[in-house]
Amino acid sequence: MPNSMKGKTAAVVQARLGSSRLRMKSLFCLRDTPVINWVVQRLARAACLDSIVVAIPDTALDQVLYTHLRRHNIPCFVGPEEDVLARMLMAAKFCDAGLVVRVCADNPLVWGEAVDRLLAHYKGTVCDYAYNHIPRNNRWPDGLGAEVVSRDLLEELDAKAKQISQREHCLNYIWDNAGLFRISTFDPVEAWLCRPDLKLDMDTPEDFRRLALLPLSSDSDARAIVRAFDEAAT
Repeated sequence: MPNSMKGKTAAVVQARLGSSRLRMKSLFCLRDTPVINWVVQRLARAACLDSIVVAIPDTALDQVLYTHLRRHNIPCFVGPEEDVLARMLMAAKFCDAGLVVRVCADNPLVWGEAVDRLLAHYKGTVCDYAYNHIPRNNRWPDGLGAEVVSRDLLEELDAKAKQISQREHCLNYIWDNAGLFRISTFDPVEAWLCRPDLKLDMDTPEDFRRLALLPLSSDSDARAIVRAFDEAAT
């Protein structure tokens, strides 16, 4: 049987300012707009989401991000810094979500259509966890999509995940115990979008430099994104 469609569907965006590789990146500006705003604005174009919340750590540094989100009327939830799994589950409960779409704030080019396709795949497939945010056993670009689990499964992970890495990287328990879970992914239907060679996320200063120089806007679709990266490479 396909997965149940009970309950609200919420996107939980994991964001923080204390990243060791690129501190403060959520507030870096692309085309005069902070990266976190890009993520939320682009997610808002997904037709299948009932709500979006940014889950941030309860640190003094992240108070800056909290103030920014509140100023822009972006829903946010504050939770544990290191226990990201607990923070994600708490944010899901805050949204009263039955289905949780996890998005990283270092994916400014997340595409609403890719999220909708992921949810359609999850709901039409017998699986526990589905993803299209990375090119792992699929041909998606890195950074267009997301991950999806039920809140019930998140609660199960919260009870079972004991290792620090499984709390800090909140869905690692699934991959560490892949034989216990039905994991599913899929390819884009368009040949031009089957581009596992493209890295669209923003982890390093070089990633930011590359993104900042591209002629993209927060409403650019996937075809425009792929074209911009290809033209920049020539």
